[in-house]
Amino acid sequence: MRVIKPSRLREYGDAHARARKSLENWHAMTRRASWHHFVDVRKTFGSADEAKVKSGKTVVIFDIGGNNFRMICAIHYDRQKVYVLRFLTHAEYDKGNWKLTL
Repeated sequence: MRVIKPSRLREYGDAHARARKSLENWHAMTRRASWHHFVDVRKTFGSADEAKVKSGKTVVIFDIGGNNFRMICAIHYDRQKVYVLRFLTHAEYDKGNWKLTL
């Protein structure tokens, strides 16, 4: 899979040092993956979840940093691309405001 934009992962890691190693691991595992359906994502990341957002699209949520952070991505399986949309603390994620802006 191709991650769009890896520089955002570095920015998130710089802003949240506790998440840095987990983000690096997520990126390495995702780059080696070839996902065609959400089932494939779950084989790589067992805690990943899907959610519908206000736009009607489906996003994938990854637990990062021992469940302290959430990363929300759009996955285009046909193009083998993962778009990083949001990186949130667990508390920010729980508020649910992110669903209204995607």
